[in-house]
Amino acid sequence: MKCVDRVWIVLGFLFCSLGSAGGSLRLAEDNIDEIVKQMSPREKAMLLVGCESLVSKDSLTVYVPGAAGYTKAFPQYGIPSTVMADGPVGVRIFPIKVDGKRHYCTCFPSSTLLASTWDTQLVETQAGAMGEEAAVYDVDVILTPGINIMRNPLCGRNFEYFSEDPVLSGLMGAAMVNGVQSRGIGTSLKHFVANNQQVNKLNNDSRIPVKALREIYLKGFEICLQHSNPWTVMSSYNKIGGILTQSNAELLRTVLREEWGYDGLVVSDWYGKRNSPEQLEGGTNLLMPGEKAQLEEIEAGIESGALSMEVIDDAVKHILDYVVKTKAFRKDIHAALPDLEQHAALSRSVAGQGMVLLKNDSCVLPLKGIKNISLFGATAYHSIAGGGGSSNVNKSHIVDISTGLEQVGFVLDRSLKDLYTKYNAYQEALLVDPKATDWERLSYRRYVYPEMDLMPNKTLVGEQAKSNDMAVVVIGRGSTEESDRKVHDDFNLSDSEIYMIDKVCEEFHARNKKVVVLLNIGGVVETASWKNKPDAILSVWFPGQECGDAIADAISGKANPSGKLPMTFPIDYFDIPSSRNFPMVGETKSGKNFDYTNYEEDIWVGYRYFNTANKAIVYPFGYGLSYTNFSFGKPKLERKNEKWVATIQITNTGNVSGKETVQLYISAPQTSIQKPSAELKAFGKTRELKPEESETVKLEFTDYDLASFDEANSQWLTSKGEYTLSFGASSKDFRATLPLNISKSRTWKVNNVLRPVEKINIMKFPLK
Repeated sequence: MKCVDRVWIVLGFLFCSLGSAGGSLRLAEDNIDEIVKQMSPREKAMLLVGCESLVSKDSLTVYVPGAAGYTKAFPQYGIPSTVMADGPVGVRIFPIKVDGKRHYCTCFPSSTLLASTWDTQLVETQAGAMGEEAAVYDVDVILTPGINIMRNPLCGRNFEYFSEDPVLSGLMGAAMVNGVQSRGIGTSLKHFVANNQQVNKLNNDSRIPVKALREIYLKGFEICLQHSNPWTVMSSYNKIGGILTQSNAELLRTVLREEWGYDGLVVSDWYGKRNSPEQLEGGTNLLMPGEKAQLEEIEAGIESGALSMEVIDDAVKHILDYVVKTKAFRKDIHAALPDLEQHAALSRSVAGQGMVLLKNDSCVLPLKGIKNISLFGATAYHSIAGGGGSSNVNKSHIVDISTGLEQVGFVLDRSLKDLYTKYNAYQEALLVDPKATDWERLSYRRYVYPEMDLMPNKTLVGEQAKSNDMAVVVIGRGSTEESDRKVHDDFNLSDSEIYMIDKVCEEFHARNKKVVVLLNIGGVVETASWKNKPDAILSVWFPGQECGDAIADAISGKANPSGKLPMTFPIDYFDIPSSRNFPMVGETKSGKNFDYTNYEEDIWVGYRYFNTANKAIVYPFGYGLSYTNFSFGKPKLERKNEKWVATIQITNTGNVSGKETVQLYISAPQTSIQKPSAELKAFGKTRELKPEESETVKLEFTDYDLASFDEANSQWLTSKGEYTLSFGASSKDFRATLPLNISKSRTWKVNNVLRPVEKINIMKFPLK
């Protein structure tokens, strides 16, 4: 197989010897300071600005169509341009032509599904495959992972994030970083920090109480950086403390570099131009994707003396430190295309392990003795592999749910399939540009169709119930970085969806036949009003390009879904404390929740609020059923090398093989600092256990992990006293406990920074 087509520019000895005086010096890992001294102020300014719109593709070391951006090459110093590409679930570039045939990247499951696996090793494996594809296609950095907190389920980008909890988010993010970078490809930890809404995200001031900022929103990034070393960190668009994060020295210099010791490259988010000198002074090193006005602003700042050469040189050094790590600098050559079949199989396997079984009355799933199925829902025949925007991978195919079920031997009712096929064809003709290519129809031009209204045909569902063994109903929800979600017809089901579930359950149950609901969604939807009607509910999330095959594996029993929820499912949207301070799409034009958002809920995000307030919910954080059962043994705890090490034996007590997640929640003694009833501090997952097989799971944490933030003294504080360790199958299902006595309080001082511009009216707890 001929290697992937490259546009390597051979510049020759003449170009190597041109440029500044002493131009024979060429970049190496050990001469970065010398290179910086040799570069002219203009060359330095040019290096600090991404070159997507400033140069022709012929001047790049390598050109990758569809890549997000490039750094500038300086051949006279041996500095190549480097390539950065989206995204969170696979490399986002245009299809590559080799020998006249298009080759694609793999669209893996969404970050929400990955978090639902609670399996860092599995995440690392998927990330390694993403890194392999990036290396073959000449990409130096994949712009992943996004680990912002799911503060509110309406955030349009939640499907790109991992969890409402910083421990789960941080450790999953670290696994993604380590997996990609194990292949010699860089990552970009993003969006630093508090990119929790899409409405006016370019200018919104996130007004967050310092305790909440430290314990919830910064903590995931801190944990990720404790367990990995991403080549780059990408700042967000919004403001913190009234200052844009990309210009915020308290965030980028004081917290990120001084407190946490990060020494990698800080890169801006794409577009949304800011004041370039202020960005550099604030701690951003590389402005992406680059435009002429930014270069002019930097040069003007240098000439006037407003922008110091010390700041410029520091940024240049960080960029060159990054460049020498890249495959562009190493000149790696890959002679073969990636094994896309193997990666598709991996995507299918990961998807099956991250699906969450929410309900399974009478062990309806896996399906046994079932042949003829009535498959309802437009999404069943036009399924959702992933979300929109920068995570939208250009893939070769999407296996629809209908196709997946048929491929494992289920027979779908022909008349119903024909009806939905015609309906979807009509929607496509209505919504999709007829000039769109086939691959565009699988990515940028693939829409989530509104549900078909079954109400006009009063006999259709009844006839289906007479003719088939059971019903499968699919509810679909799209999500994209372009917009936040809505409550009506998005978080809540539409009238057509409610009627479909009601009517199908009524008609099939009247004939003693079962109904299964599949949720092809990127985040939380309302379930309280209808969850008691179907016999089983399986959240399949956005499962990637092998969508239908992975779902077929799960409901047929080939795979045992072992996912656990990475967020809480509330009864009603307005039960969520942040709902009082979150924009309603189309209703907010200025002021509250647009120009600024007050995080009045403080630390009470997700299960921390619902569990502490004892507020009723539908499905708790960490919840998920299995086709088998597990018992938890008696835990043990010991001190080893400044760490606490807890162990517990898990045994499969059921009849089929499966995996179980152990979640360690810790309750702290109550002090003057308000704390949740219990917080996740560690987790672990068993291998696949056969019936009656056991495994001892080890869970580690430190005294620092137990600390709460003492805002009055700007310090982390682990108070002395009695702590309780709870080993759970969810945040509401504790199977074993252990006491832990901390004999002496410990503190860790931090800088008193990032305070909101106005005092926040923190909600009274519990919320009335």
